[in-house]
Amino acid sequence: MDEIISSYSRAQAIQDGVLIDTSTLAREAGFRIPVAITQAAWAECIAVSCEDIGQDETGRLWDVLNVLWYELRRASWESVLFFDVLVSKGGQRPRPVSLKVHYGPGDQGEAVLTVMLPDED
Repeated sequence: MDEIISSYSRAQAIQDGVLIDTSTLAREAGFRIPVAITQAAWAECIAVSCEDIGQDETGRLWDVLNVLWYELRRASWESVLFFDVLVSKGGQRPRPVSLKVHYGPGDQGEAVLTVMLPDED
């Protein structure tokens, strides 16, 4: 058996801010398993600046979770699904941002979803 030199758990990633746990709002949106989003995907799709008048992070997260919910129901997929959301930043017109969601085991083998940018693992 190979020796594990190092490991980095999902819980550690959440504690470090590499992953952001969105499970509370995700449950309100209908998800029954934990959902987290990478910090990079959060910065690209959820984070707001002072130029984003009339928008907030909870609303943006709600939108991403609802698009994800719809895409999960509509698509045929196994462990990875790509989807797009519209994001408006700095008062500019909305533009599509590609995301992917990975379905896999959490720290104790439980089912979890992780939303990320397409080039992240």
